[in-house]
Amino acid sequence: MRTDVDAFLRRLAQELRPRTDESVETLLRHARSELPEPWRHEEITALAAEETAGHVVAFLDVLEHGVDVAEAASPPQSLELARSFARSGVPISTLLRAYRLGHVALLQLIQAEAPGHTDDPELINAAAIRLMTAGFAYVDQSSARVVAAYQEERDRRLQRRLLLANEASRRIGTTLDIERTARELAEVATDDFARVATVDLLVSALDDEATSPTSEPSQLRRVAQRSEPDDRSTTFPVPTGGTHSYSPESEPTRALATGAPVLHRVEASDADGGPAGGAVHSALLLPLVARGETLGLVQLFRTGSSAPFEEDDLLLGQEIAARAAVSIDNARRYAHERSTALTLQRSLLPRHTAEQSAAVTASRYLPSGSRAGVGGDWYDVIPLSGARVALVVGDVVGRGLRAAATMGRLRMAVRAFADIDLMPDELLTHLDDVVIRLQHEEGQEAGETSATCLYAVYDPVTRVCSMASAGHVLPAIATPPAGGGDAAGSRSVEFPEMPIGPPLGLGGLPFETVQFELAEGSLLALFTDGLIQSRTRDVDTARDMLRDILAQGSESPDDACDRLIAGLLPQRAADDIALLVARTRALDAEHVATLGLPSDPAAVAGARRFASDTLTAWGLDELSFTTELIVSELVTNAIRYGKSPIHLRMILESTLTCEVSDTSNTAPHLRRARTYDEGGRGLLLVAQLATRWGARHNREGKVIWAEQALLMDDLPSTVAT
Repeated sequence: MRTDVDAFLRRLAQELRPRTDESVETLLRHARSELPEPWRHEEITALAAEETAGHVVAFLDVLEHGVDVAEAASPPQSLELARSFARSGVPISTLLRAYRLGHVALLQLIQAEAPGHTDDPELINAAAIRLMTAGFAYVDQSSARVVAAYQEERDRRLQRRLLLANEASRRIGTTLDIERTARELAEVATDDFARVATVDLLVSALDDEATSPTSEPSQLRRVAQRSEPDDRSTTFPVPTGGTHSYSPESEPTRALATGAPVLHRVEASDADGGPAGGAVHSALLLPLVARGETLGLVQLFRTGSSAPFEEDDLLLGQEIAARAAVSIDNARRYAHERSTALTLQRSLLPRHTAEQSAAVTASRYLPSGSRAGVGGDWYDVIPLSGARVALVVGDVVGRGLRAAATMGRLRMAVRAFADIDLMPDELLTHLDDVVIRLQHEEGQEAGETSATCLYAVYDPVTRVCSMASAGHVLPAIATPPAGGGDAAGSRSVEFPEMPIGPPLGLGGLPFETVQFELAEGSLLALFTDGLIQSRTRDVDTARDMLRDILAQGSESPDDACDRLIAGLLPQRAADDIALLVARTRALDAEHVATLGLPSDPAAVAGARRFASDTLTAWGLDELSFTTELIVSELVTNAIRYGKSPIHLRMILESTLTCEVSDTSNTAPHLRRARTYDEGGRGLLLVAQLATRWGARHNREGKVIWAEQALLMDDLPSTVAT
């Protein structure tokens, strides 16, 4: 019986072999009707006919030649078809069902031939059993092979997806620069995923404008676009940096409106805003959405002979676009905050230093080039009474708007304290109290508020510089050579030996003022630590470089600033930098007159004569009447309320200053005299006659001063120049 069954099945196989193409068509029609999903994919459709024919031939070989099912080779197209199912994202269950349906249909075809060749029911039944046994063994063996091929391809694609996603995570968003991030996205996408990539960002998102929706298409800016490295034929209708819009009914417009990614089959003519010069057959439209806001659109194209995008590619592209969108949004927010903080910072710094004759100054402020953001560095030049000047440099700890705002508050506080002529250590003590109050006002949520500050006062009359530091780096002082020579490299540059007090905000710790005399023409370089701190060198090396730069000749402060910046800074500074360079001047004896006075009312007349004679010598006789009244009142006030010794000093610069000093610390104040009072009008009179007046305290007592404005024509030529 077995021999009869084998012979019968051999005859059936021989009868069916010439009609293999007809059998394949029958099997494919059955498969399409039962499983329509796989036939939507062109790659599967193209392989299905060859793969089905291969299986028909292989199974007929089993029947006709008695080939052992275990040794029957599956057609090579079956493995490629399984890989196509994996690439297309068709579930493996669908692949296995397709195999079962196909082989069952083939068995039915063979069985349908049996009645035409015999009327023996036992033979037909035995043949059917043998067919089922061989058929299911063949299906099991073939299924095992295609499942292995499917899983291998799936694992390879998943690994590729993971590698590309990791590569995107590593390469996209390396800086907080919007354009560079967009270029990185385009580069990653075209390395081994798409042939062409374009990145468009909404103009409203770039400019951070709250625009209301309109009927017009949204304006976009082409931030980046790129084709494969070996592609020389692709051209782009929109240039990089150009502004454009998509047509209202286009797929890109719909993708932007919905925020949903799209796998789009396109013709070259349909690629709105896309590349030209290649046969575009598929595109991924990937909206850039971050924190619920649509920022723009990425379009990825495949052209020519490359495989079309599939659903799996859409998932991968969506993941890459999501990562890039967050990086672009971070860069956008950083750029906006940095721009705001920098604008605030520059608005709070002095645009033009106030006119004063004690020193020639120049300054520079450079924001950091890192992603840390704008800091709280500042500088200031504050004219003081008695022809003196205050030089200030400070640094608020932290970055961003809060640091810039705190810097502005501290700068205003320094100016207020400087206006009452406090000694450097006293000023820093008061400034320390201000920082502590800020800490209490802002609370712990804002973080610790702290700052450093260097405050120096230079007196061109005595050439004495008084200085104190609150945690701030010490300045460099370049002394001109003896004899006034200006030979290059002849300057002596030193950092003063003085204690550095604690940073502002600690409270309860003292600051100390040191005083030293400066030769006329000395250079003082005050700076924040960003000038000398670097990852590539230590601070001592930077200080040596700074010393060498300042030692090179008698430069102007502007030249010194430029040379210091060029010589010490890398291309992208890691921290903000404030730099203030001052060249000291000195008032010679011809512009300063001093008189010692006894504590006796009779000395007032002598003080008036001294003032009159001094003005005559300076060619300012027309100011004698007013000046004598001011001197008379100031000297009288010192004799009546102060302590010996008493000195009168007159200073001629751009203004005429009269100062009376004594050793009393009692502060003078204006008061309103009653009708019959014999006194109480002195300082009120001084206030009416002088342009400015005030009092300052020092270690020896106090000084009351009054300034009178001078016209340029009134100044002697030695002062006017």
